Amino acid sequence: MLRSLLRRPVDPESDPRPVTPPTPGRWARFTALPPVMQLLVSTQLAFNVGFYMVLPYLATHLAEDLGLAAAAVGLVLGLRTFSQQGLFVVGGALTDRYGAKPVVLTGCALRVIGFILLGAAGTLPAVIAGALLTGFAAALFSPAVESSLAREAGERERAGRGPARTEVFALFAIAGQVGTVTGPLVGTALLLVDFGVACLVAAAGFVLVGLAHWRWLPRRAAEHAGEPALAGWREVLGNRAFLAFAAGYSGWLLCYNQLYLALPAELERVDGTAALGFLFVLMSVLVITLQLRVTGWSRRIGSGRSVVLGFCLMASSFAVVALARLLPDPPGWWALAPAVLMVLLLTAGEMLAVPVAQDLVPRLAGERRLGAHFGVLASFGGLVVLVGSTGVGALLDPAVPAAVPFLVLAAVPLAGAAVLRTLARRGALAVS
Repeated sequence: MLRSLLRRPVDPESDPRPVTPPTPGRWARFTALPPVMQLLVSTQLAFNVGFYMVLPYLATHLAEDLGLAAAAVGLVLGLRTFSQQGLFVVGGALTDRYGAKPVVLTGCALRVIGFILLGAAGTLPAVIAGALLTGFAAALFSPAVESSLAREAGERERAGRGPARTEVFALFAIAGQVGTVTGPLVGTALLLVDFGVACLVAAAGFVLVGLAHWRWLPRRAAEHAGEPALAGWREVLGNRAFLAFAAGYSGWLLCYNQLYLALPAELERVDGTAALGFLFVLMSVLVITLQLRVTGWSRRIGSGRSVVLGFCLMASSFAVVALARLLPDPPGWWALAPAVLMVLLLTAGEMLAVPVAQDLVPRLAGERRLGAHFGVLASFGGLVVLVGSTGVGALLDPAVPAAVPFLVLAAVPLAGAAVLRTLARRGALAVS
């Protein structure tokens, strides 16, 4: 009797248990997007492949191949970072004034020229010119791509013809991580030939990206064409809720940059520098495999809670290392446990907070001047990284107690969580 009941097909109308359809995978969700959104998501992958083919190896090339002094190498890297993060506000304002397509195409052209210069340069002025062009190129196309994706996804979500915008930005994050993993592998292979060859291949890749956008990115009329250039910045600076959000959220970029500063210092302390590459791959694999699930869960608990919880996890990632530095180091591979936990918690916090925050930007902006708002947010984060990383670098000095820099780093996202929680309680971070 029991066997016959188990074999009997279930009538879905009489069965009280809800039938949950299978969740489509990452590729299925990507291919279900409209072509223009597929292009914008793929752009993030292509940008990161090109970037990580060249930039991680630039310092070694400058020091070993060109024989530049350490101060000159630091100058080049600092100028490249400033020309990117510091000038996002310019790229965002130009996007609002002229539209995304011409700004993206200009950014691609400048990056092609910049990579060619970096590959061919034999003098410091030429290297600086190439670094500035590659940085400013990103300052142009990144706000244009992000604001375009936010507008396209937002319009379709409101019309009920597409997925939630947070899910689209989750796919955007996954594409970026695929590029982050792929780029260094391609770059390492090309460096067996020559650094200049890697630069030329990266430049060719951006030629293809530019051609794809020239062909398939719609030329939408700029919503603020003909207005004064500073009008967008005035509107952004007058948006108090957004500025408070930017102040709280900017700590995320400082936390993320510790993968390049504080994490190597922790690994060097326990003689585990060889594990750095593995930890970067681990972080990328986590984002690629779990980002969509985490984003789905974050939508269920609410945008405000998700962002605040994400920042609390970021704070705990540094608190774990601070606690470990107050205790004797365990033997063997167990000494790497704090660094591994730091990466796991930091990545979990990023997955919870970042796609939701990217969806909150246009909502806080009232769906207006998205280029300026994304640009100001990125430049705000760049300023925090510039000041904060300088301070963290000083605290990593052997003369400073080992736990201090990580306690300070833990305080940064905690302060951000407090600001974001205040906004959430006031309803500013609610998704309608």
